[in-house]
Amino acid sequence: MESAVVAEIGLLIYPDCQLAAVYGLTDMFRIAADWAVSISGEENVRAIRVSHWQFMPGEDSVECVWDSHPNRPHHLSHVIAPPSLVMPAKMLPMTVPANWMSALYHDGVTLCSVCAGAFVLAETGLIDNRRATTHWAFAQALSERFPAIEVAAENMVIDDGDIITAGGILAWTDLGLTLIEKVLGTGTMLSTARFLLIDPPRREQSTYAAFIPDFEHGDSEILRVQHYLHANYAGLQGIETMAELAGMTPRTFLRRFQKATGIRPTEYLQQVRIMKARDALELTSRTIDYIAWKVGYTDPSAFRKIFRKITGVTPGQYRQRFGTVQGEGDS
Repeated sequence: MESAVVAEIGLLIYPDCQLAAVYGLTDMFRIAADWAVSISGEENVRAIRVSHWQFMPGEDSVECVWDSHPNRPHHLSHVIAPPSLVMPAKMLPMTVPANWMSALYHDGVTLCSVCAGAFVLAETGLIDNRRATTHWAFAQALSERFPAIEVAAENMVIDDGDIITAGGILAWTDLGLTLIEKVLGTGTMLSTARFLLIDPPRREQSTYAAFIPDFEHGDSEILRVQHYLHANYAGLQGIETMAELAGMTPRTFLRRFQKATGIRPTEYLQQVRIMKARDALELTSRTIDYIAWKVGYTDPSAFRKIFRKITGVTPGQYRQRFGTVQGEGDS
């Protein structure tokens, strides 16, 4: 019995893209089709057709270079822009593939991106005035380059139906499972995840995101305050104290600090404290109340609330997932 193709998913190959994602998704969709057969008890019932589409600099077209079901007319249902192996600042202009994706979108194709693939998708203009996600480390760059996009880096996957974006560089597994569920059903998606020993699609990046402060903004007075906060994060740090250290009025300091770092001083201090708390949860068996006090919180409940707001999980859940030291601790 000839297999029935229920979807054709096109994978875009562009300069410096992550080929591991391209081939990983290709394998995942094949495995999912095999599990769909196993679950149904019938042979060759449903299949996902996968095709690879390549863009090379200097060319004005995107061409199919591989097809799991050749010699059939193409009928793309989804197109995925995979992650990039280079930082967004080094990515080449993607006008040709963006135009290609845009034309497909207007023919009813669902567009998807993973990680820095969002920068390719953004060139279409189709995610202007929409929520979209990318790798948490690239969120600011995406916002600055495409200010009309509402970047929601806390999300691992944002599914708008006609456009789906995924966050981290390995979030192609989350996107792949999301598409498998849509095309082949929840049972096949869960069976595929179990077979590959991966979790079902995750929804948040915040648990994995690290705080990476900007020290290269060129404002020496603000830099002095940043260094002070990193060295004295556990103490009480009022805006007046920070402003005095910078030699500014509180109002000027608030404006300058946010312009230089992208966040308010109180948020910055919270991020530093939670960064230190995460280290302690990962590397020590100290109690959570002790860690809260050590990083500057006299109220453990306030610490737990802020920790969950920033990471998406409780301190106890974080320790269970990332802790490397066995000990009494607590939850």
